[in-house]
Amino acid sequence: MRVERPWGWYEDLLEAPGYKVKRLMVRRGCQFSLQRHHHRSESWTVVSGDGGLFCDDQWHNANPGLMLTIPCGAVHRARGGEQDLMILEVQHGSLLSEDDIERLQDDYGRVIS
Repeated sequence: MRVERPWGWYEDLLEAPGYKVKRLMVRRGCQFSLQRHHHRSESWTVVSGDGGLFCDDQWHNANPGLMLTIPCGAVHRARGGEQDLMILEVQHGSLLSEDDIERLQDDYGRVIS
């Protein structure tokens, strides 16, 4: 099922104990929250589009084929560029829900103080 967000959408593709696979689409010119997770790590693979991926104080040019590992606790975000950015995300950890998102900055007013 596709879940719409202000920055684009995501859909869960596969889930089993300890891991989950998602497809994320970040609209061109949009970005999702600057965030971190306390119970999971993530691996991102860019499958189409362009933009930027941020992790641990470093931006990476996002082009098809780029793979990025996001350790548990690392501050990260993705941004669409000239085109929509499509990412396959694999999560590993003990809590694989939207409840494990700590938003540090958000363009859409979703940071909870």
